[in-house]
Amino acid sequence: MNDTELKARYAQLVELLAKYSRQYYDENESEISDAEYDAMVRQLKEIEAAHKDWILPESPTQHVGGTAMRQVGKMVAHRVPMLSMQDLFTREAVDDFVNGAQEKLGADTTFLVETKIDGLSMSLRYENGLLTTALTRGDGRLNGEDVTPNARVIDDVVEQLTLPVEYLEVRGEVYMERSAFEAVNAYQENHKGKVFANPRNCAAGTLRQMDKRVTKNRHLSLFIFNVQDAKGMDFTTHLEAYDFLHRAGIKTIEHYYLCHNAEEVWQAIEKIGEMRGQLPYDIDGAVIKVNELHKRHLLPDSAKNSGFQVAYKYGAEEKEAVLRHIELSVGRTGRITPTAVFDTVHLCGTQVSRATLHNEDYIRDLDIRLGDTVVVYKSGEIIPRIKQVNLAKRPADAREFRFPAYCPACGARVVRQPDSADYLCMGANCPAQLERHIINFVCRDAMDIKGLGESTIQVLIRQGYLKGIADIFTLQEHRQELLDSGLIGKEKTVDNLLNAIEAKKSEDPQKLLAGLGIPNIGKASAKQLVQTLGGVDAIAAASVEELAAVRDVGELTAQSVHDFFADPANQELLARLKAAGVNMQAAHTAPVSGVFEGLTFVITGTLPTMGRTQAAEYIEARGGRVSGSVSKKTNYLVAGEAAGSKLDKATALGVPVLDEDALKELAGEEV
Repeated sequence: MNDTELKARYAQLVELLAKYSRQYYDENESEISDAEYDAMVRQLKEIEAAHKDWILPESPTQHVGGTAMRQVGKMVAHRVPMLSMQDLFTREAVDDFVNGAQEKLGADTTFLVETKIDGLSMSLRYENGLLTTALTRGDGRLNGEDVTPNARVIDDVVEQLTLPVEYLEVRGEVYMERSAFEAVNAYQENHKGKVFANPRNCAAGTLRQMDKRVTKNRHLSLFIFNVQDAKGMDFTTHLEAYDFLHRAGIKTIEHYYLCHNAEEVWQAIEKIGEMRGQLPYDIDGAVIKVNELHKRHLLPDSAKNSGFQVAYKYGAEEKEAVLRHIELSVGRTGRITPTAVFDTVHLCGTQVSRATLHNEDYIRDLDIRLGDTVVVYKSGEIIPRIKQVNLAKRPADAREFRFPAYCPACGARVVRQPDSADYLCMGANCPAQLERHIINFVCRDAMDIKGLGESTIQVLIRQGYLKGIADIFTLQEHRQELLDSGLIGKEKTVDNLLNAIEAKKSEDPQKLLAGLGIPNIGKASAKQLVQTLGGVDAIAAASVEELAAVRDVGELTAQSVHDFFADPANQELLARLKAAGVNMQAAHTAPVSGVFEGLTFVITGTLPTMGRTQAAEYIEARGGRVSGSVSKKTNYLVAGEAAGSKLDKATALGVPVLDEDALKELAGEEV
């Protein structure tokens, strides 16, 4: 590159790294891997080293990553800065740091090498032995976020020290063990929530939760790695500080090595590198820090980094392997995920023979074929990924992979979702999705069957009583077996459940439609379809064009409905529900009037005589539409007591606000 091109590349790097830094620190997600980010930083530093006059104030080398956010609590000033560390990538750079420190501080200077946990920093303040404040790093120098309520529900956070201490501030890393991370993602997927990319992102988002119950249930962990400040005690070395913290009941970094020279430091780095695949949590490097505390000030901090410590970052280990098979699995949401099965290779201390291929587009983009030699690496040193295909080794008989037309778990049709690379199984009775389907079917927004909770559903599936949704309505035939086995309780419990199921056979069919698990169909769209077309049979027989003509049902939703009822397995489900006596036809109720036709309302707060459901029915019976959120398209906000933020937003947007009496007057009633 000439200087003009190089300067343009430098400006681009500053902009991209700022974006990726915001994603990592503030949004808890990232488009690129740590290794890719580190490579961009190295290129940026090389340019800045050669052209110091080009350095921009917004360059990531000039400030600590992350901004002080206001998501959790108030901002609190740091008493001791929470700085970053300079990243090193070669043995030469490590040797330079160690030898340079000993030249300046003395040949007897020792170093501690310890695991660098992949999480987010938090400091804890103790006064008279009691925890008073917990802060995130925030902007690193001035302020951090107060996350004390959330910190208190982390099991590793000690609220009362076992030694008498006037004042102590410690810094540690909040992280999530992989088993806890997998449990959170399984829960999120089952409840249609956001699935996290990695444990670090999940830990960061969890610590910033407004509801500390969410934080507690996700089981965060904490390692302390530094004493920031202390009164009434004095330590000579970092090791002495660790010994004190252990005696005070505080959990510190587990793996650390005392080293006397550059050779020992490098040996410790290699030991940690060998263990990283065997630890129950993620690490993204090794920290090298000066052990003697009184010497640290002689290695001054930069604007961004501590001077007495650095971080060695491990490169992504890569191996080649022959792809033998692509396996398909069906998730709880019906999403079909391909997994590569290849010859076993040794990566980051573990044997690896499988890696996710995500979706069809991922396979096509990499041009992966059965029989190919693929390059495998570990993303974040934990998750196996396929980086590329070695085309020079492609055999003549390498075969392209095609997604099947039918679900590997149940044989129902498989449909690629519009504007998505995901394939979904359309079978309502797919065994891979059964538990989620039934939970969705019986929930409050669908059939609302009381007594059929998640644990009861799991027992009935496990014992073979529920193999599909329709089996719910045949449980009455097994009453005596259920009583004799005691699977779901005693006689009163069993009869209450069976009676609740029987009563739901006459439920409005919009509830049935909402519970079938059709993609893009919820309570509101199910109601519109039933009210417009009259019942489930008519909806099942309608064309895509007829379905799309229904208000609030777009083309994508119409296609989802049509595809669902076109599947033979779902036609059989419908027949079984009919045979069990489940209502398919809406009762004919003529609208009271069309006075609200074309108007959109939002309801908030507590009305004097109407509940929200009753108010919504009142509006819809007069031709109006009820939405859950205020926007510029909202015609009226109906507000009662404790209206809250929706009232504020309506006022800001100039949306007219009605109380209950004004709503009735608008409908033409005398109040």
